[in-house]
Amino acid sequence: MKLNRSTDMALRIAMLAAANPRRMTVDELSDQLGLPRNHVAKVVQRLQRLGVLVTIRGRSGGVAFAEDGGRTTVGHVVRAFEGDDEVVSCDEPACSLRAACRLRGELRRARDAFLAVLDDVTLGELVAGPTGPALLALGLPRPRPVPDAPPSGGSPGRDVSPSGGPPGRDASPSATVPGPPEPHAPPSPVGPAGARPAVPGPV
Repeated sequence: MKLNRSTDMALRIAMLAAANPRRMTVDELSDQLGLPRNHVAKVVQRLQRLGVLVTIRGRSGGVAFAEDGGRTTVGHVVRAFEGDDEVVSCDEPACSLRAACRLRGELRRARDAFLAVLDDVTLGELVAGPTGPALLALGLPRPRPVPDAPPSGGSPGRDVSPSGGPPGRDASPSATVPGPPEPHAPPSPVGPAGARPAVPGPV
């Protein structure tokens, strides 16, 4: 048996409200459960009529779990939202096997057994133990991981070879790297061995 969308939302909202000791707004319920706000507002009203939730108007108002809401069974909530519909429809369109069919009765028995199991579970039991704190953590932002610090002497994202040269080049630590050529010195006016050039005398 598959529950409809409203029943699913009602059970989630009831569980979150039961786990939270403070009042919550419709916006908070919507954000933490990831449900459309308009649908949440409608479901909250129906849960209030069932006595599961209490709504308080005003600036400091909100939605709170009813004092006796924990005694409400899951089966009671499911029946209220699902109605008394059959598991299958034998009338729309009309089934030609209806006059001599035993399937309809067996499906009713299966539905009743399904609801009987849910009648033994209360909303308070659903949030007992570690489930309550886990529900309160829904929708909260998780801490971002701290990025690893880059190695000393290098910059992140740059591949540096052991010898300090360009990446991918195998250089020996003892290899000699030639430096830039030294510039040529201009010719000196002093001759060899410090002698001055001869100055021609008068003729």
